[in-house]
Parts: sequence; C-alpha cells; structure tokens
Amino acid sequence: MSMATRTDTRSSAPHIADSHDLIRVHGARVNNLKDISVEIPKRRLTVFTGVSGSGKSSLVFGTIAAESQRMINETYSAFVQGFMPTLARPEVDVLEGLTTAIIVDQERMGSNPRSTVGTATDANAMLRILFSRLGQPHIGSPNAYSFNVPSVKASGAITVERGAGKTKTERATFTRIGGMCPRCEGMGAVTDFDLSALYDDGLSLNEGALTIPGYSMDGWYGRIYRGCGFFDPDKPIRKYTKKELHDLLYKEPTKIKVEGINLTYEGLIPKIQKSMLSKDVDALQPHIRAFVERAVTFSTCPECDGTRLGKEARSSKIKGKNIADVCSMQISDLAVWVRSLDEPSVAPLLTGLQHLLDSFAEIGLGYLSLDRPAGTLSGGEAQRTKMIRHLGSSLTDVTYVFDEPTIGLHPHDIARMNDLLLQLRDKGNTVLVVEHKPEAIAIADHVVDLGPRAGTEGGEVVFEGTVEGLRASGTLTGRHLDDRASVKPSVRTPSGVLEVRGAGTHNLQDVDVDIPLGVLVVLTGVAGSGKSSLIDGSVSGRDGVVSVDQGAIKGSRRSNPATYTGLLDPIRKAFAKTNGVKPALFSANSEGACPACNGAGVIYTDLGVMATVESTCEDCEGRRFQAEVLEYTFGGRSIADVLAMPVAEAEEFFGAGEARIPAAHKILQRLADVGLGYVTLGQPLTTLSGGERQRLKLATRMAEKGGVYVLDEPTTGLHLADVEQLLGLLDRLVDSGKSVIVIEHHQAVMAHADWIIDLGPGAGHDGGRIVFEGTPADLVTTRSTLTGEHLAAYVGARPGPSRTP
Repeated sequence: MSMATRTDTRSSAPHIADSHDLIRVHGARVNNLKDISVEIPKRRLTVFTGVSGSGKSSLVFGTIAAESQRMINETYSAFVQGFMPTLARPEVDVLEGLTTAIIVDQERMGSNPRSTVGTATDANAMLRILFSRLGQPHIGSPNAYSFNVPSVKASGAITVERGAGKTKTERATFTRIGGMCPRCEGMGAVTDFDLSALYDDGLSLNEGALTIPGYSMDGWYGRIYRGCGFFDPDKPIRKYTKKELHDLLYKEPTKIKVEGINLTYEGLIPKIQKSMLSKDVDALQPHIRAFVERAVTFSTCPECDGTRLGKEARSSKIKGKNIADVCSMQISDLAVWVRSLDEPSVAPLLTGLQHLLDSFAEIGLGYLSLDRPAGTLSGGEAQRTKMIRHLGSSLTDVTYVFDEPTIGLHPHDIARMNDLLLQLRDKGNTVLVVEHKPEAIAIADHVVDLGPRAGTEGGEVVFEGTVEGLRASGTLTGRHLDDRASVKPSVRTPSGVLEVRGAGTHNLQDVDVDIPLGVLVVLTGVAGSGKSSLIDGSVSGRDGVVSVDQGAIKGSRRSNPATYTGLLDPIRKAFAKTNGVKPALFSANSEGACPACNGAGVIYTDLGVMATVESTCEDCEGRRFQAEVLEYTFGGRSIADVLAMPVAEAEEFFGAGEARIPAAHKILQRLADVGLGYVTLGQPLTTLSGGERQRLKLATRMAEKGGVYVLDEPTTGLHLADVEQLLGLLDRLVDSGKSVIVIEHHQAVMAHADWIIDLGPGAGHDGGRIVFEGTPADLVTTRSTLTGEHLAAYVGARPGPSRTP
C-alpha cells in the first residue's frame, strides 16, 4: 500500500487569493450618505457607530448587505427570480470583496398567533418526531402532535384496479390524526362576542345598526346585506326571527348573486374571526384593536386548558410527560430532561435537540419556554432567537450583519453576547455590528464612526480605525465613549404610590410592590427577570397609564412624520381656510396628488425579473402635488415647502407671526423635545432609522392624556449623546406633574432615577422577585444585586458632572 506524498505548498510569497482581505465601498449615496468610501477588513469584527440617523444602517444594511443579497438572487434562473423580491442595486459606484451576507436584525418575529418560540426555531419539529417514535401510547406520525394540523375523517367510494383493465368500486374510510384541539382550533384560547358591541339592535341595517369598523352600508357590505335576501334591511335587528339573526351573525359562507355579480355571503362573526382575530391583537390598527378589545373576550380553552393540543396528543407520554408539558418547561430545564433520555434508536435526534436547547442557554434565553407566542418576544429576544441557528453553523467566510445585538440586555448579559460575536469572527467570518453601547464597541477590531450629526448633517465617515483611536479622535462618539453619569445627590419626593399586589404574570412570584408616583422610577433586572411581565400584567391596563412599548411603527413610503403624528391635519385646514379651498387638496394621498405619480413623487417602472427602476416624477419634480395646488400659499410657503422643512424650522415658522398654528406648534415642540429637530416633515417613514422611529412614537404617545407614562427601553437605538437629551425629556415630564416608569438597562438612566426597583436575582423561574427597592445611591452603596455591582462600576469608573434636575 503506497502512501500519497504531500508537498508543503506554503511558501514565503503570499498567495494571490489571500490579497482579497477587504470589503471596499466607494461612492455610497444611499439615503443620507454623502458619496462616502470605506475599506472594511474581512474576518474581523467591525463596529459602526454614530448618532441615530447618521447613516449607519444605510451603509451596513442598505448598501453592503443589500448588494450581497441582490447578487446572490441573481445567481438563480429568471424563472426562480420571478418568485423572489426584486432588489434594486444600491446607489454606490464600486463594491468589491463582498461575501454572502446573513442579516440578523431587530424585526419582531411576526405576529401570527400560531407561531411560538418552538415552531420558529425547529425545536417543536424535533420534539414531534421524538414523541412519534418514543411516546406511549403511540398515536401516529409527527403531525399527530402538531397543534396546527387538524384531525380529518373521510369516507366514500374508491376505485381499485385489479389488473387486465378490471376495476372494482369499494367503500373506504380514511382517518388522519392531527394534534389540533378541535374546540379552539389550536389557538389555546376561545372567543366570546359581546353582541351589543357589533350592532345597535334598535336600528335597522339601513339605519346604520352595525358598529363594526369598516362595515358601512354605503359600500359593498351594504349591497351584499340588501341583496342577499336572508333578512329585511329595513327591519330593526331586535325584531329579527331566530333564523334571520342566525343568518346575520353565524351563516356559513354561501354563494349569492347581487346585482348580477357572484359574491360570497358570510355571517358577521366568522367574518370578524377571519379578518381580525386571525392576526395578533397588537398588530391591528388602533381603531380595530379598540373594537376587538371592546367586543371580544378571550378565555383559556376549557377543553385543552390552553395547550392547543387534542386529547390524543396529550395522552401520549415519555417518562410521564406529554409534549405540552415539555413545551411549557423552561428551556434550561427542558435541556436537562432531554439529557436524561437514553435511547440509541433516536440518538442523532437527541444530539441535535440538545445542541439547539444548549444554544438557547448560551445566548441567554434559557428562561423562555417553547410554547411562548413569538409575537410576545421583545426586539432583543427575537434577534437572539434568530441568532441561534447560526451558532452551530459550519459555514465560514460569511458576513454576519447585526443590528444592535445588545438591545434588551442587562450589562451582565452583554459580556456573553460579546463572546458569541467573537466566536463567529474566530471561525473565519466577517462580523459587522451597528452598535451604541461602549461595552460592545470595546471589543471591535475596527471602528467606522459616521456623522458628524444626523439626517442631512450626517452621512459622512468621521473616523476609521481602532477603539483607542476613536477615543482620541474628538468625534461625538469619541468624546462620549467614556461618559459616566454620577448618581444624583438629591432625589424627588413621591406624591403617592401605585400599589401592585400578588402579581403572578409569567414568572412573577406573587410580587407585592409600591411604585412611587410623581418621580422617575427605573425598573431593571437581567433579561427575563420579569420586568415586562410586571408592567404588562399589573400596570399598563390601568386608567391614566400611557404605555410606549418597543413595537416598530408601521408605515408605507407614503407615510411621513407629518401624517403619522397628525401634524398635517391642522396645517391642511389652515391652508384651506386661507385660500378658500378644500383641505383634501393639500394631501398627496387625496385630491391634491400629482396625477402622473399619484402623489408618490417617484414613478416605478417594473422590468419583470430585473430590478424595478425608481425615477423622480418629471411632472411634479418629486414634490408630489399638482402644480395648481403649489400656487396656494400660507405664510408665503406652499404645502411642498412646508413638508420639506426640518422640524426645528417648522417649529419656528408655525410658532409666531401670520403662520401661527398652535395645534401644529404643540406637535412640533414634542418632536423637537425627543431630538428629531433635524428630520424633515415629509421624509418617508421607511427611511427613518430604528432610533428615530422609536422617538417619533414617543412624541406621538406623549400627547395622550395620562398621569403615568410607562416607557419600555426608550434608549433603544440612541447614541450616547442622545441619551443626555432623553434624560432631559424625562425630567421635563416628571417636573410637569407626570409619573414616569422606565424599563431600562442603560446605567446612565439608572443613575438618573429617583427610585430603582430591581427584579431578579436570575431569569425565568430563578427570577420574578423584587431584589432591591430604593434610591440609586443606596443600590451603589450596598452592591447587593448584579445591577448594583454594574451600576457601582459604571459610576465609579470616571465620575462625570452631576445631573440634578
């Protein structure tokens, strides 16, 4: 047997393939980027910093990651590309050295109520196979354990071939067992309707009896109800017979012909269930959500007790536990249970499941359970859940792109996240991170700082180099990198307390706490300790409480800060009154729209499988309005001029003189207060950064009448310099007589608090208790909790100027 000889291919001269060690970007002009050029080292960890809105996401996501994805899509055939989203080439002159980009962003994991942590991560799929092999009694295939698969029975005639062209008809019965609970259809909850919220029974349909949003007798619904023939639309509903009322409310989908058109008639309740209740309630539009909360009561399904599973699936067990018991366990406990199973016949499956569950614990999500609805995860939890599939991946030379991976993480958890990012880099991958936290910036091999400010004042590279170089650079990020807040020497005195008694939502362990009112209260604790559970379960629903969560604001390219905040309404009315015309003329989505581009300002040319081309409308030159509308002025400005104004300029314009509009000025003041003075009123919402959207939502919700404001991590997406401004805003809210409760991990906000409530000591069932209540100074002195240790290290590192209110 001969051995193959191996010569040493390594030589002193570098191989030409090793020279491709940079990602080169030249002339990038996406959004607010000003023709910038950068060189990013491959197989290194590069952090992109800069104030919110400086162009970080435009460079990393809108240019580098977008072009990588577009080029990968182009490798497929034109037929396959027809089924994929068409991506336009980013506005950039040269992009070299790209590798496959894997994006791990902060987008919520979808709000489908059927989606859980288990279904989103393949853990449920593995458990279903495990139970179909080992569960006793054996009930069927993996589908028999899925709450999304209904049981089906069918019987009828089948034709059996008997050879030589002979056939025989036989009667057969077919059964397929699914795991879905038949009562709640796998939702875990059943709904009851308050009929008085659907209609006014003293009125007839023609008199407007229906009180459901969107169900007007003027449109198609009116034509269907008048032409269906099941009831008299002129008769008051309280006089309907049982059959007529049943047809109005519960009738199954039935084909009807109205005015010569074939239509499907369906009762109100099944229609509402399909159109409104099939979505997560939090994802609905505000007026529809208010209707659902008023008209529908959700209660745990009495048949499956909220497990979503049928009785067959619940009867099949391994070691005394059924699949519902296993999915409701904390993931760290489930990992221990899986390790206790010793069954060689499914050894590869157990190994894969163990690795997946260990990844949850490694990434700091061991406190979740697999039956947790995916829509209830915070942005940070959703991002880390998506990270799990990449941790054990054997891919190398891939570009991983992360959008603020430390969001929602306690300082204690950030070190663990840093280790995971370094692990990915050490496997030979390029890691690009958009980040604001100094602890995460510190581990970078290379830093790109964008600025100098936000919006039109940003979009330039102000620094490239090492972390030490950034510290000495004098840029806004460099100056604030070592910022440390000192604990306030004096705190405000509470005006009262908000009592919470016996809180037991999720992992809370019968918590009793008095939340001081009239002061700034910060609720803190490690991820999963029960902060959001305490607020959502015991505080948010009360009268006078305005809650601002992390949910992303939704909006199309036609939405902008002026339309989202309601600012455009008083402005349009003022324009109309001054010029003696209709307000609708001053809306680019209504009568005033340019007819060529329908008020979009751009014209899209669809080129099939090629990227859609977007070009500025030649008729209105991108201003979105008809030429005649732009001749009407208010205070010497046209409506297009007003929408092109930055918030700061508009605040001045509408605040005094002949153009004074108090209602508009009030909204503009709130936008300026949250630090959005540089954003133009007509900027499409789709081009705002995550931090800017968060603050836009904060400004809008601040207008709501309430005595208590609850903010869920308002520093999300904020630069170190912007945090200072946020603290000023919180102070102004408290000084105006409001109570402010903030769920926050940022030490500067903790140090600025009047009162801290710390939950813990750990996550999941290791948390859910109050471990500290008191002033920041007391927490720093005692160092009795993890939060106390990190806060003491933060304020003691380099004392900054005292921030007394």
